[in-house]
Amino acid sequence: MIDRDRLVNTFLELVRIDSPSGEEEQVAEYLAGKLQAVGLDVARDSYGNVIATDGRDDPVMLSAHMDTVEPGRGIKPSVQGDRIVSDGSTILGGDCKAGVAAILEALESVHEDGGPSRPLEAIFTREEEPGLIGAFKLDYSMVRSKTAVVFDGEGPPSTITSGSPTYVGFDIEVTGRAAHAGVEPEKGLSAIRVAAELITRLPQGRLDPETTFNVATIEAGSTRNTVPELASLRGEFRSLNMETLDGIKLQLSQALDEVRGMFPDANLDVHAHTHFETYNIPDDDPALKLVKEALDVLGLEPTMKTSGGGTDGNVFRQKGISAVVVGMADHNMHTVREFVTIPDLVDAAHLCETILRNR
Repeated sequence: MIDRDRLVNTFLELVRIDSPSGEEEQVAEYLAGKLQAVGLDVARDSYGNVIATDGRDDPVMLSAHMDTVEPGRGIKPSVQGDRIVSDGSTILGGDCKAGVAAILEALESVHEDGGPSRPLEAIFTREEEPGLIGAFKLDYSMVRSKTAVVFDGEGPPSTITSGSPTYVGFDIEVTGRAAHAGVEPEKGLSAIRVAAELITRLPQGRLDPETTFNVATIEAGSTRNTVPELASLRGEFRSLNMETLDGIKLQLSQALDEVRGMFPDANLDVHAHTHFETYNIPDDDPALKLVKEALDVLGLEPTMKTSGGGTDGNVFRQKGISAVVVGMADHNMHTVREFVTIPDLVDAAHLCETILRNR
């Protein structure tokens, strides 16, 4: 039986453990102890991802990630009615520790109650937030699951991510020519000026319901009295529509060509990289059917919703695993206003448990 108080306490324990991306070791050790206590064999791959199994054939994977974003150190959670919040100086860490807590509670409940259950594999990844790194580096020779349920969505567990975009990151290095800004600025070519001309020619924000573009960081200059020689731009664009993506790539290329024509002595070096690929889940997807059947048992109505973000589910699907991402009771992710709704957290644990019981 799902124990609400135990679930909440597990979540509170988890978020009090600092685990910004790249510093997940303490959480991994905590998880190993919990997973071994419910009779699972626990291993770590070479990247530090946690892989637990009951050893049976044809398992279903339950998955969440261990890392959190900043500001996520020294989190002080508190229960306020049906919500769990931070003190406002940090995130709460519900992304993705609400998912982790729900999985752990379901495993503990199934272990306590006994009886038949579906073969299980539980995978907890590192460094999801910087770009799904742990999932990409996961040792798939250790993974036996063909279906996976990833608890990393916003909202209640009845919210299913039906589609996710292709994500393209880009880095642009601009090289101008340095000069003394007060003595001979005429000899210089400002990399900041060149970069600014480029930025004004690029789209920004939400371009359509399926597409976004963002120039995220600018680094440039050295001293106040020097015409800046170097500038770096980093950004991203993403879309569920491949034709739209091709159009944005063309727009970026045309903007670069135009600025190169304006400043022939400048050098603009571009590196673009696709972090993850889009997907749209068909109605007959095995993982989707598994989740919908479990929600039906619980009397919860599934809501299909596309997402502008990426999760480990993108990577799992690229690796040939039927993966579905569901909500985990978290809201306002990546902000100090983040909160977890306890009734939805309980439902997430019930969903995990039902998936394991509903054979």
